[in-house]
Order: sequence, then C-alpha cells, then structure tokens
Amino acid sequence: MRRIDRGFDITQRTARRGNSVSIVADSAASLPASVLSDPKLHVVPMTLTINDQEFIDGVDISVADFYALLKQSPGGATTSAPSPAAFVRGFEAAARESDSILCIVVAAHFSATADSARTASEQFLLTHPDCNITIMDSESAAGGEGLIAMGALDQARNGGSLTETLALAKSIKERVRLLAFVDTLYYLWKGGRVPRIAHLGASLLKLKPTFELRHSNIENLGRPRTVKKAMNKIIDLMAERIDGARIHVSINHAASAENAALLSQRISEEFECVDSYVTEFTPVMGAHIGPGMLGVAFWAE
Repeated sequence: MRRIDRGFDITQRTARRGNSVSIVADSAASLPASVLSDPKLHVVPMTLTINDQEFIDGVDISVADFYALLKQSPGGATTSAPSPAAFVRGFEAAARESDSILCIVVAAHFSATADSARTASEQFLLTHPDCNITIMDSESAAGGEGLIAMGALDQARNGGSLTETLALAKSIKERVRLLAFVDTLYYLWKGGRVPRIAHLGASLLKLKPTFELRHSNIENLGRPRTVKKAMNKIIDLMAERIDGARIHVSINHAASAENAALLSQRISEEFECVDSYVTEFTPVMGAHIGPGMLGVAFWAE
C-alpha cells in the first residue's frame, strides 16, 4: 500500500521484518567524512558535467580539481539528480543492513532528486517486498539537509524504529535553517543567473549577498560589505533565531576553509553547541555559485 501525504513523504509499506533502520541521502547533503563509512548511512551521488565531461560527485572528482576546472570554464558546470538506478543501488546497500530505509533528499523545489528516489523505491520494492522505504523531502540543502540526515542517523544507531526516526527527522526539518553569503556573483553571472550589472555592482562595492533557506524558500537578508561584516550579520541572525537555546550546527564552505574556521570559532564562543562540524559544500552545491560561499545550518533544541 502506498501513502502520499502533503509533506511529500512517500511511504511504501509491506510486512515488517523488524525495527532496524538505515539512512539514505543524496550527496547535496554535504555530510562530514567522519560519518560516510557508517554502515547505517548510504550516500547516493549526484552528477556534475563540465565541458561535456561527466563526473560523479565525491567519486571521481575532488573538490580541489572541481574548482580548478570551474575557474577554467565559469558558468560551464551543470548538475543533475541521481538516476533511479543509482538510488536502487543505495537502497540495495541499505537493505543489507536494515529492514527499513529512510531516504532524505534535497529540496524537491530545486531538484528532481525526490522524483528519482520515488521511482527507484517503486522499482526496488518489486524485488524486495519485505522492505519499508520512506522518502522525505528535506525542504533544504547542504548543511540543512545534512543535519536532518545526521539526526536521523543518530536515532537509527540507537535502535529507533522507522516511525520514530521519521518523527525526529520531521521535527528537525521544521526547525532547521541555513544562513549563507556569496563571496562573488561572477559565477552566477557567467551561468546566466544574474545580470552583468549585478555582478559588477557587487564586485565594485564588495557586497556579500546574504540569504536564508528554510522550507524550500530562499529569502534575501541583505548585502553586507566585506566578508567580516557578512559573518557578523550571520552571527546576529543566528542569535535572533536561537533565543538562547542549545543548537546543532553544520558549517559549510566552498573553497574557503580559513573563513569557515573563523566562523566556527565565533559560533562556539557565542552559542551553546550540542554538536558542530565543518565541511565543504560538495561540488554540486558550488557548481553554480563558485568558490567563496560560506554558510551555517543549525537547529535549536
């Protein structure tokens, strides 16, 4: 029996064989290397194309090599969702570990990844009728999606059922926010996503467009001048949204490790962090925006 609810959770249910749960996520989640070898986590890579060369995210191109190619061909990178076959392989690996699978994907508003995962789940269950699969639209990306997946993974590690793991993931999804700023509009201009005048103005005035991603909606929060002022703005915005609560944090950067370390230090000094990690945006996140982007995803307890 299939149930599709308004939250875009697609649950395929058959006879349950147990309560063991594995997590599947796409590579847009920008998860830290420390969890990628966890047997209960399986990452399905997205695809990058630069100059007609196709690469599998995180498999056959490094972040450094990607940005080197991007600088040679600004605006020439495209990304695509994992194929249903790629998700089927992820589900097969997860099913060897668990009876149930929670698949968390990048916001359906921005990508066809959710549709691909749904198609894959229908194909997979034809040959694995005893498995339970739930596909959840994170309504986020990068660290926001990653924090949802990390929370679900912790619940699964602790023996949570699919129902319990999904409930926690939904709870985090309601609270998670992603704040970020863009260092340059050059790559967005070269890719045809902003007009040339916007790029030139931002470059001349050293503007760092700052935005928030929440529930699939991107809101422009201003254009502070200089990286330092953009970081200060992010800290101020976090303080407004946290209101003294303990937080879980993911700091993501695009070839900007030094700034990420500074932001991480500022956050640890200003707020009570339950856990925090720093990771790079995967190339699929940096393909359109280019190097220099810095962001923080967080949710408050």
